[in-house]
Amino acid sequence: MGVTLAKGGNVSLSKAAPNLTQVRIGLGWKARSTTGAAFDLDASALLCANGRVLGDEYFVFYNNLKSPDGSVEHTGDELVGGSGSDDDETVLVDLTLVPAHVEKIVFPVSIYDAETRSQTFGQVVDAYIRVVNQQDDQELARYDLSEDASSETAMIFGELYRRDGEWKFRAVGQGYASGLRGIALDFGVNVS
Repeated sequence: MGVTLAKGGNVSLSKAAPNLTQVRIGLGWKARSTTGAAFDLDASALLCANGRVLGDEYFVFYNNLKSPDGSVEHTGDELVGGSGSDDDETVLVDLTLVPAHVEKIVFPVSIYDAETRSQTFGQVVDAYIRVVNQQDDQELARYDLSEDASSETAMIFGELYRRDGEWKFRAVGQGYASGLRGIALDFGVNVS
């Protein structure tokens, strides 16, 4: 069992697993209440340097499942999700392939078509992000989001980042009322 983090907390993954090379980012959630429309939450990943994504192709999501260098791979969109029995979506990260100038990999989750369906994270419970060592399937870190995000349609759940040669994980929990578009624009993705 790994470290359970509070919002803003961080942990050194390199110290928890000294020979760590590959991690699986598992994300999960459940719908608390619905308007009858299904909830479709989408996880994504942004490879960043100086606070900006390296390029549009480094925005990994259901329409771009792999970064050009192969270091980050989204395993696919879970259209139903929310069963709570397992991770709803996963992103695989090969730490040995992450370009040296990448400072962090950010993991947002957004509600698909939230505005049309009148859905927000206020209707979502048991949301979490966890980091699992792919070599031994051990959970290294976990963050259970507990905010009442009644106007947010997208949230940054957490981020992997480098500091002094170590890989670390931070529990972020930052919401956006402007959806995934707002997050993408903040990190410099070209959004049409």
